[in-house]
Amino acid sequence: MSTAQDTIRETINSHDVVLYMKGTADQPQCGFSNQVVRILDHMGVDYHDVNVLADDDIRQGVKDFANWPTIPQLYVKGEFIGGCDIVREMFQTGELKALLDEKLGAV
Repeated sequence: MSTAQDTIRETINSHDVVLYMKGTADQPQCGFSNQVVRILDHMGVDYHDVNVLADDDIRQGVKDFANWPTIPQLYVKGEFIGGCDIVREMFQTGELKALLDEKLGAV
């Protein structure tokens, strides 16, 4: 039987960029998720979105997985990057583009 942790691990290993969020990329359900979606879309990043509102086990599991209490959560190449504040700050300083370029090749 697969646990939420197994599912999360499988998802982040199957996609280069994963965003655990409230809602979907097309219809974010909270302001913080919306901000991260807008940043990734602005940068032209191809990412996989996971709606934590659709599955309580995943919603709690992803918090436990990264030991991070809030949603959204961004993963790049299996590495936890951070939540909305961290992603926004990294975007503003250019660090996010540098990280994505390093991990994925030019974005």
